[in-house]
Amino acid sequence: MERKVTKIFPSVSSLPTRLRVAAYARVSSGKDAMLHSLAAQVSYYGNLIQQRPDWEYAGVYADEALTGTKGNRPEFQRLIADCKAGQIDLVITKSISRFARNTVTLLETVRDLKQLGVDVYFEEQNIHSMSGDGELLLTILASYAQEESRSVSENCKWRVRNGFKEGKPNNMTLLGYRYINKELVVIQEEAEIVQMIFTDYLSGMGKNVIMKKLNAAGKVTRHGNAWTEEGVRRILRNEKFTGDLLLQKTYVSDHLTKRRCSNRGQLPKYYVAGSHEAIIDRDTFNRVQEELKKREPQQRTFSENSPTYPFSSKLVCLICGKHYRRRITNAGCKYAQPAWICSTFKQHGKAACPSKQIPEDVLLSLTAQVLELSKFYNIVFQEQIKEIRVGMFNHLTYVFHDGYEVEVSWQDKSRKWSEEAKQQARKRQQDMIRGGNSQ
Repeated sequence: MERKVTKIFPSVSSLPTRLRVAAYARVSSGKDAMLHSLAAQVSYYGNLIQQRPDWEYAGVYADEALTGTKGNRPEFQRLIADCKAGQIDLVITKSISRFARNTVTLLETVRDLKQLGVDVYFEEQNIHSMSGDGELLLTILASYAQEESRSVSENCKWRVRNGFKEGKPNNMTLLGYRYINKELVVIQEEAEIVQMIFTDYLSGMGKNVIMKKLNAAGKVTRHGNAWTEEGVRRILRNEKFTGDLLLQKTYVSDHLTKRRCSNRGQLPKYYVAGSHEAIIDRDTFNRVQEELKKREPQQRTFSENSPTYPFSSKLVCLICGKHYRRRITNAGCKYAQPAWICSTFKQHGKAACPSKQIPEDVLLSLTAQVLELSKFYNIVFQEQIKEIRVGMFNHLTYVFHDGYEVEVSWQDKSRKWSEEAKQQARKRQQDMIRGGNSQ
Protein backbone atom coordinates (compact mmCIF):
# COMPACT_ATOMS: atom_id res chain seq x y z
CA MET A 1 0.00 0.00 0.00
CA GLU A 2 1.50 3.35 -1.01
CA ARG A 3 1.89 5.87 1.79
CA LYS A 4 1.65 9.61 1.28
CA VAL A 5 4.00 11.84 3.34
CA THR A 6 3.28 15.56 3.58
CA LYS A 7 5.92 18.02 4.90
CA ILE A 8 4.50 20.53 7.41
CA PHE A 9 6.49 23.78 7.48
CA PRO A 10 6.86 25.69 10.76
CA SER A 11 4.54 28.62 11.17
CA VAL A 12 7.20 30.71 12.94
CA SER A 13 10.48 31.35 11.12
CA SER A 14 13.63 30.66 13.16
CA LEU A 15 15.77 33.62 14.15
CA PRO A 16 19.26 33.84 12.62
CA THR A 17 22.03 32.72 14.99
CA ARG A 18 24.03 35.64 16.38
CA LEU A 19 27.80 35.32 16.51
CA ARG A 20 29.27 35.68 19.99
CA VAL A 21 32.07 38.18 19.40
CA ALA A 22 34.91 39.22 21.70
CA ALA A 23 37.88 41.54 21.16
CA TYR A 24 41.47 41.45 22.37
CA ALA A 25 43.60 44.56 22.97
CA ARG A 26 47.11 45.03 24.37
CA VAL A 27 49.67 47.76 24.97
CA SER A 28 53.32 46.98 25.74
CA SER A 29 54.00 50.01 27.95
CA GLY A 30 52.53 51.11 31.26
CA LYS A 31 52.90 54.81 30.44
CA ASP A 32 49.85 57.02 30.76
CA ALA A 33 49.63 57.62 27.01
CA MET A 34 49.62 53.89 26.31
CA LEU A 35 47.04 53.18 28.98
CA HIS A 36 44.85 55.91 27.49
CA SER A 37 45.26 54.17 24.13
CA LEU A 38 44.20 50.87 25.71
CA ALA A 39 41.09 52.47 27.21
CA ALA A 40 40.25 53.89 23.78
CA GLN A 41 40.63 50.44 22.20
CA VAL A 42 38.34 48.85 24.80
CA SER A 43 35.71 51.53 24.19
CA TYR A 44 36.02 51.22 20.40
CA TYR A 45 35.62 47.44 20.35
CA GLY A 46 32.76 47.53 22.85
CA ASN A 47 30.82 49.95 20.63
CA LEU A 48 31.75 48.13 17.40
CA ILE A 49 30.46 44.77 18.58
CA GLN A 50 27.29 46.05 20.20
CA GLN A 51 26.29 48.07 17.12
CA ARG A 52 26.05 44.93 14.97
CA PRO A 53 22.59 43.28 15.22
CA ASP A 54 24.01 39.94 14.07
CA TRP A 55 26.67 39.96 16.82
CA GLU A 56 26.36 39.22 20.51
CA TYR A 57 28.79 41.06 22.79
CA ALA A 58 31.09 38.55 24.54
CA GLY A 59 33.49 41.03 26.14
CA VAL A 60 36.75 42.87 25.55
CA TYR A 61 39.94 41.32 26.95
CA ALA A 62 42.78 43.78 27.54
CA ASP A 63 46.36 43.33 28.83
CA GLU A 64 48.40 46.27 30.10
CA ALA A 65 52.18 46.71 29.75
CA LEU A 66 52.83 43.13 28.69
CA THR A 67 54.77 41.69 25.78
CA GLY A 68 53.23 39.64 23.01
CA THR A 69 54.36 36.29 24.41
CA LYS A 70 51.56 33.95 25.40
CA GLY A 71 52.54 32.88 28.90
CA ASN A 72 52.54 36.21 30.73
CA ARG A 73 49.20 37.69 29.59
CA PRO A 74 46.38 36.93 32.04
CA GLU A 75 43.60 38.45 29.90
CA PHE A 76 44.84 36.59 26.83
CA GLN A 77 44.78 33.35 28.81
CA ARG A 78 41.26 34.13 30.01
CA LEU A 79 40.19 34.75 26.41
CA ILE A 80 41.54 31.36 25.31
CA ALA A 81 39.85 29.65 28.28
CA ASP A 82 36.49 31.21 27.38
CA CYS A 83 36.93 30.09 23.76
CA LYS A 84 37.58 26.54 24.94
CA ALA A 85 34.46 26.78 27.12
CA GLY A 86 32.40 27.45 23.99
CA GLN A 87 31.50 31.04 24.92
CA ILE A 88 33.04 32.79 21.87
CA ASP A 89 32.66 32.34 18.09
CA LEU A 90 34.76 35.24 16.77
CA VAL A 91 37.71 37.20 18.17
CA ILE A 92 38.60 40.64 16.78
CA THR A 93 42.02 42.19 17.30
CA LYS A 94 43.80 45.20 15.84
CA SER A 95 46.80 43.49 14.30
CA ILE A 96 49.06 40.46 14.31
CA SER A 97 51.64 42.21 16.50
CA ARG A 98 48.97 43.01 19.12
CA PHE A 99 47.86 39.38 19.22
CA ALA A 100 51.36 37.85 19.34
CA ARG A 101 54.89 38.90 18.33
CA ASN A 102 56.08 35.31 18.23
CA THR A 103 55.24 33.52 14.97
CA VAL A 104 55.09 30.11 16.65
CA THR A 105 52.82 31.40 19.42
CA LEU A 106 50.50 33.04 16.88
CA LEU A 107 50.14 29.97 14.68
CA GLU A 108 49.71 27.58 17.63
CA THR A 109 46.96 29.76 19.08
CA VAL A 110 45.17 30.29 15.77
CA ARG A 111 45.25 26.56 15.02
CA ASP A 112 43.94 25.69 18.50
CA LEU A 113 41.08 28.16 18.08
CA LYS A 114 40.35 26.93 14.56
CA GLN A 115 39.87 23.40 15.90
CA LEU A 116 37.35 24.87 18.34
CA GLY A 117 35.53 26.60 15.48
CA VAL A 118 36.63 30.07 16.65
CA ASP A 119 37.62 32.59 13.98
CA VAL A 120 40.17 35.36 14.62
CA TYR A 121 39.90 38.56 12.55
CA PHE A 122 42.94 40.86 12.26
CA GLU A 123 41.64 44.32 11.35
CA GLU A 124 44.85 45.91 10.12
CA GLN A 125 45.72 43.02 7.79
CA ASN A 126 42.05 42.22 6.96
CA ILE A 127 42.60 38.50 7.53
CA HIS A 128 40.24 35.87 8.91
CA SER A 129 42.07 32.87 10.35
CA MET A 130 39.28 30.55 9.17
CA SER A 131 39.65 31.61 5.53
CA GLY A 132 41.32 29.32 3.01
CA ASP A 133 44.57 31.26 2.71
CA GLY A 134 44.38 32.75 6.21
CA GLU A 135 47.13 30.64 7.80
CA LEU A 136 49.56 31.19 4.90
CA LEU A 137 49.13 34.96 5.08
CA LEU A 138 49.40 34.91 8.86
CA THR A 139 52.65 32.93 8.69
CA ILE A 140 54.23 35.44 6.32
CA LEU A 141 52.99 38.57 8.09
CA ALA A 142 53.74 37.22 11.58
CA SER A 143 57.32 36.56 10.50
CA TYR A 144 57.60 40.20 9.44
CA ALA A 145 56.12 41.33 12.78
CA GLN A 146 58.59 39.16 14.70
CA GLU A 147 61.53 40.49 12.69
CA GLU A 148 60.32 44.06 13.23
CA SER A 149 60.18 43.39 16.96
CA ARG A 150 63.74 42.04 16.87
CA SER A 151 64.96 45.07 14.91
CA VAL A 152 63.36 47.54 17.33
CA SER A 153 64.81 45.61 20.27
CA GLU A 154 68.33 45.64 18.80
CA ASN A 155 68.10 49.38 18.12
CA CYS A 156 67.03 50.01 21.73
CA LYS A 157 69.89 47.84 23.04
CA TRP A 158 72.39 49.73 20.86
CA ARG A 159 71.16 53.07 22.20
CA VAL A 160 71.26 51.93 25.84
CA ARG A 161 74.71 50.33 25.57
CA ASN A 162 76.17 53.40 23.86
CA GLY A 163 74.82 55.41 26.79
CA PHE A 164 76.57 53.02 29.19
CA LYS A 165 79.87 53.60 27.41
CA GLU A 166 79.44 57.32 28.09
CA GLY A 167 78.53 56.68 31.74
CA LYS A 168 74.81 57.42 31.29
CA PRO A 169 72.26 55.16 33.05
CA ASN A 170 69.27 53.99 31.05
CA ASN A 171 66.79 54.70 33.83
CA MET A 172 66.98 54.98 37.58
CA THR A 173 64.45 53.89 40.18
CA LEU A 174 66.32 53.83 43.48
CA LEU A 175 65.31 54.53 47.07
CA GLY A 176 66.88 57.80 48.18
CA TYR A 177 67.17 59.33 44.71
CA ARG A 178 65.13 60.76 41.86
CA TYR A 179 66.41 60.99 38.30
CA ILE A 180 65.76 64.65 37.44
CA ASN A 181 67.14 66.31 34.30
CA LYS A 182 69.49 63.34 33.78
CA GLU A 183 70.95 63.71 37.27
CA LEU A 184 70.46 61.73 40.50
CA VAL A 185 69.07 64.05 43.17
CA VAL A 186 68.97 62.96 46.83
CA ILE A 187 65.54 62.68 48.52
CA GLN A 188 66.39 63.28 52.16
CA GLU A 189 63.49 61.39 53.77
CA GLU A 190 64.30 58.24 51.78
CA ALA A 191 68.05 58.72 52.25
CA GLU A 192 67.51 58.49 56.03
CA ILE A 193 65.93 55.03 55.57
CA VAL A 194 68.97 53.89 53.60
CA GLN A 195 71.34 55.24 56.26
CA MET A 196 69.32 53.51 58.99
CA ILE A 197 69.60 50.16 57.17
CA PHE A 198 73.39 50.44 56.94
CA THR A 199 73.72 51.59 60.56
CA ASP A 200 71.48 48.83 61.90
CA TYR A 201 73.34 46.15 59.97
CA LEU A 202 76.72 47.28 61.31
CA SER A 203 75.25 47.35 64.84
CA GLY A 204 74.61 43.60 64.60
CA MET A 205 71.05 43.39 63.29
CA GLY A 206 70.27 40.80 60.63
CA LYS A 207 68.42 41.46 57.38
CA ASN A 208 65.27 39.80 58.72
CA VAL A 209 65.24 41.97 61.86
CA ILE A 210 65.82 45.12 59.80
CA MET A 211 62.99 44.08 57.47
CA LYS A 212 60.59 43.68 60.41
CA LYS A 213 61.69 47.00 61.91
CA LEU A 214 61.04 48.86 58.66
CA ASN A 215 57.61 47.26 58.17
CA ALA A 216 56.61 47.90 61.79
CA ALA A 217 57.55 51.56 61.37
CA GLY A 218 55.42 51.83 58.23
CA LYS A 219 58.40 52.41 55.95
CA VAL A 220 57.98 51.25 52.35
CA THR A 221 60.25 50.52 49.40
CA ARG A 222 60.76 52.84 46.43
CA HIS A 223 57.73 51.20 44.78
CA GLY A 224 55.56 51.55 47.89
CA ASN A 225 55.70 47.88 48.84
CA ALA A 226 56.45 46.17 52.16
CA TRP A 227 60.08 45.27 52.82
CA THR A 228 61.56 41.81 52.33
CA GLU A 229 64.94 40.35 53.29
CA GLU A 230 65.98 40.44 49.64
CA GLY A 231 65.04 44.12 49.47
CA VAL A 232 67.26 44.88 52.46
CA ARG A 233 70.09 42.85 50.92
CA ARG A 234 69.86 44.81 47.66
CA ILE A 235 70.17 48.09 49.55
CA LEU A 236 73.24 46.85 51.42
CA ARG A 237 74.87 45.63 48.20
CA ASN A 238 74.15 48.66 46.00
CA GLU A 239 77.25 50.72 45.19
CA LYS A 240 75.11 53.62 43.93
CA PHE A 241 74.68 54.88 47.50
CA THR A 242 78.41 55.72 47.57
CA GLY A 243 78.03 58.07 44.59
CA ASP A 244 79.31 55.56 42.01
CA LEU A 245 77.49 53.74 39.20
CA LEU A 246 78.04 50.20 37.94
CA LEU A 247 76.20 50.00 34.64
CA GLN A 248 74.88 46.98 32.72
CA LYS A 249 74.52 44.68 35.73
CA THR A 250 71.66 42.99 33.89
CA TYR A 251 70.63 42.50 30.28
CA VAL A 252 67.55 41.37 28.34
CA SER A 253 68.02 37.82 27.01
CA ASP A 254 65.99 38.19 23.80
CA HIS A 255 63.25 40.27 22.20
CA LEU A 256 60.55 37.61 22.59
CA THR A 257 60.62 36.64 26.26
CA LYS A 258 62.29 39.90 27.38
CA ARG A 259 63.62 37.99 30.37
CA ARG A 260 66.10 40.05 32.40
CA CYS A 261 69.27 38.13 33.33
CA SER A 262 72.21 38.90 35.59
CA ASN A 263 75.30 39.93 33.64
CA ARG A 264 77.94 37.42 34.72
CA GLY A 265 80.51 38.21 32.06
CA GLN A 266 78.30 37.87 28.98
CA LEU A 267 78.58 41.64 28.34
CA PRO A 268 80.97 44.38 29.50
CA LYS A 269 80.16 46.47 32.57
CA TYR A 270 80.98 50.16 33.07
CA TYR A 271 81.98 51.69 36.42
CA VAL A 272 81.45 55.44 36.82
CA ALA A 273 83.13 56.88 39.92
CA GLY A 274 81.75 60.02 41.58
CA SER A 275 78.79 60.39 39.26
CA HIS A 276 76.37 61.79 41.87
CA GLU A 277 75.96 62.81 45.53
CA ALA A 278 76.62 59.99 48.00
CA ILE A 279 74.22 58.87 50.75
CA ILE A 280 76.65 56.37 52.36
CA ASP A 281 80.36 57.08 52.79
CA ARG A 282 82.74 54.62 51.20
CA ASP A 283 84.23 53.36 54.49
CA THR A 284 80.78 52.43 55.85
CA PHE A 285 79.87 50.71 52.58
CA ASN A 286 83.10 48.68 52.55
CA ARG A 287 82.63 47.61 56.18
CA VAL A 288 79.11 46.43 55.37
CA GLN A 289 80.41 44.38 52.43
CA GLU A 290 82.95 42.68 54.70
CA GLU A 291 80.23 42.00 57.28
CA LEU A 292 77.99 40.51 54.60
CA LYS A 293 80.75 38.10 53.61
CA LYS A 294 81.21 37.00 57.23
CA ARG A 295 77.52 36.44 57.85
CA GLU A 296 76.61 34.77 54.59
CA PRO A 297 79.12 31.95 54.12
CA GLN A 298 76.41 29.62 52.87
CA GLN A 299 74.68 32.12 50.59
CA ARG A 300 74.71 31.22 46.92
CA THR A 301 73.71 33.52 44.11
CA PHE A 302 71.64 31.77 41.48
CA SER A 303 71.42 32.72 37.83
CA GLU A 304 69.96 31.16 34.73
CA ASN A 305 73.18 29.12 34.44
CA SER A 306 73.26 27.92 38.07
CA PRO A 307 72.34 24.32 38.89
CA THR A 308 68.97 23.86 40.56
CA TYR A 309 68.14 21.43 43.33
CA PRO A 310 65.79 18.48 42.74
CA PHE A 311 62.91 20.09 44.64
CA SER A 312 63.30 23.56 43.13
CA SER A 313 59.90 24.86 41.87
CA LYS A 314 58.27 21.58 42.94
CA LEU A 315 57.12 22.37 46.50
CA VAL A 316 53.99 24.55 46.66
CA CYS A 317 52.68 25.96 49.95
CA LEU A 318 48.91 25.43 50.21
CA ILE A 319 48.65 28.21 52.82
CA CYS A 320 49.95 31.12 50.75
CA GLY A 321 50.48 29.61 47.28
CA LYS A 322 54.21 30.38 47.10
CA HIS A 323 57.02 27.94 46.35
CA TYR A 324 59.40 26.51 48.94
CA ARG A 325 63.07 27.42 48.77
CA ARG A 326 66.16 25.59 49.97
CA ARG A 327 68.09 26.97 52.89
CA ILE A 328 70.84 25.79 55.21
CA THR A 329 69.68 25.69 58.83
CA ASN A 330 72.24 26.47 61.53
CA ALA A 331 74.55 27.79 58.82
CA GLY A 332 78.17 28.14 59.84
CA CYS A 333 78.28 25.33 62.40
CA LYS A 334 78.88 21.59 62.08
CA TYR A 335 75.18 20.87 62.66
CA ALA A 336 74.17 22.70 59.48
CA GLN A 337 71.49 20.83 57.54
CA PRO A 338 69.58 21.60 54.32
CA ALA A 339 65.86 22.19 54.66
CA TRP A 340 63.02 23.60 52.54
CA ILE A 341 61.03 26.61 53.70
CA CYS A 342 58.11 28.60 52.26
CA SER A 343 59.39 31.79 50.59
CA THR A 344 56.64 33.86 52.25
CA PHE A 345 57.62 32.59 55.69
CA LYS A 346 61.29 33.27 54.92
CA GLN A 347 60.68 36.84 53.76
CA HIS A 348 57.83 37.98 56.01
CA GLY A 349 57.82 35.60 58.97
CA LYS A 350 55.25 33.36 60.65
CA ALA A 351 52.59 36.08 60.81
CA ALA A 352 52.36 36.07 57.01
CA CYS A 353 52.48 32.27 56.57
CA PRO A 354 52.48 29.79 59.50
CA SER A 355 54.02 26.99 57.44
CA LYS A 356 56.75 24.64 58.63
CA GLN A 357 60.12 23.93 57.13
CA ILE A 358 60.80 20.40 55.88
CA PRO A 359 64.22 18.77 56.37
CA GLU A 360 65.66 17.74 53.02
CA ASP A 361 66.47 14.23 54.22
CA VAL A 362 62.76 13.79 55.06
CA LEU A 363 61.79 14.87 51.54
CA LEU A 364 64.30 12.51 49.95
CA SER A 365 63.07 9.57 52.04
CA LEU A 366 59.36 10.25 51.47
CA THR A 367 59.83 10.76 47.74
CA ALA A 368 61.64 7.44 47.42
CA GLN A 369 58.75 5.74 49.25
CA VAL A 370 56.10 7.37 47.04
CA LEU A 371 57.96 6.34 43.87
CA GLU A 372 58.58 2.87 45.35
CA LEU A 373 62.35 3.20 45.00
CA SER A 374 65.11 1.89 47.25
CA LYS A 375 66.56 5.42 47.34
CA PHE A 376 65.93 8.80 45.75
CA TYR A 377 66.67 9.05 42.01
CA ASN A 378 66.31 12.56 40.59
CA ILE A 379 65.73 11.39 36.99
CA VAL A 380 62.74 9.30 38.05
CA PHE A 381 61.47 12.10 40.28
CA GLN A 382 61.57 14.72 37.51
CA GLU A 383 59.93 12.35 35.01
CA GLN A 384 57.04 11.39 37.27
CA ILE A 385 56.30 14.18 39.78
CA LYS A 386 54.75 17.46 38.63
CA GLU A 387 54.59 19.13 42.07
CA ILE A 388 54.39 18.49 45.80
CA ARG A 389 51.68 20.39 47.67
CA VAL A 390 52.60 21.19 51.26
CA GLY A 391 49.65 21.46 53.63
CA MET A 392 49.17 21.87 57.34
CA PHE A 393 50.08 19.28 59.96
CA ASN A 394 53.06 17.84 58.03
CA HIS A 395 50.83 16.76 55.14
CA LEU A 396 52.22 16.37 51.61
CA THR A 397 50.41 15.61 48.36
CA TYR A 398 52.55 14.26 45.50
CA VAL A 399 50.99 15.14 42.12
CA PHE A 400 52.15 13.02 39.18
CA HIS A 401 52.29 14.37 35.64
CA ASP A 402 49.32 12.20 34.66
CA GLY A 403 47.17 13.70 37.44
CA TYR A 404 47.52 10.78 39.90
CA GLU A 405 47.95 11.93 43.52
CA VAL A 406 49.51 10.32 46.59
CA GLU A 407 49.05 11.78 50.09
CA VAL A 408 51.63 11.20 52.81
CA SER A 409 52.58 12.69 56.18
CA TRP A 410 55.92 13.10 57.86
CA GLN A 411 56.72 13.02 61.56
CA ASP A 412 58.66 15.55 63.58
CA LYS A 413 61.66 14.16 65.39
CA SER A 414 60.78 12.63 68.76
CA ARG A 415 61.17 14.80 71.85
CA LYS A 416 61.80 11.77 74.08
CA TRP A 417 65.54 11.98 74.31
CA SER A 418 68.04 10.04 76.33
CA GLU A 419 70.35 11.89 78.69
CA GLU A 420 73.15 11.61 76.14
CA ALA A 421 70.89 13.09 73.44
CA LYS A 422 69.95 15.96 75.76
CA GLN A 423 73.61 16.76 76.35
CA GLN A 424 74.24 16.76 72.60
CA ALA A 425 71.27 19.08 72.12
CA ARG A 426 72.57 21.47 74.76
CA LYS A 427 75.98 21.53 73.09
CA ARG A 428 74.35 22.10 69.69
CA GLN A 429 72.33 25.01 71.13
CA GLN A 430 75.47 26.53 72.66
CA ASP A 431 77.25 26.27 69.31
CA MET A 432 74.33 28.00 67.63
CA ILE A 433 74.39 30.81 70.20
CA ARG A 434 78.14 31.28 69.75
CA GLY A 435 77.66 31.35 66.00
CA GLY A 436 74.89 33.95 66.36
CA ASN A 437 76.99 36.13 68.65
CA SER A 438 79.92 36.00 66.27
CA GLN A 439 77.67 37.55 63.64
